[in-house]
Amino acid sequence: QVQVVESGGGLVQTGGSLRLPCAVSGIVSRFNVMGWYRQAPGKERELVASMTSAGSTDYAESAKGRCTISRDNDKNTVYLQMNSLKPEDAAVDYCDYRPLLSSGVRADYWGQGTQVTVAS
Repeated sequence: QVQVVESGGGLVQTGGSLRLPCAVSGIVSRFNVMGWYRQAPGKERELVASMTSAGSTDYAESAKGRCTISRDNDKNTVYLQMNSLKPEDAAVDYCDYRPLLSSGVRADYWGQGTQVTVAS
């Protein structure tokens, strides 16, 4: 049973930092993509950053230079380091786990979300 557990959200002042961990249990494939997405009120869920099990990364333009995604494959955990946070970064951040199954089909699992609030 795959479970995606994320945490690390909270209240931070403008210019502050947060580090969000996402741990996946019940790993079903060594080949996968894990990513962080944000969803602000009234907005579509959008990519912040993602990373493949091979180490390739993808960042939203707004995240470049301020956010860093990393992963520890031995711990089945990814981390999103966010620096220089701005009020517009306030959102519910979700972790996504997409394993490539042996059948060639990709599954998709989402965490429960963690709230990021940035005080101005």
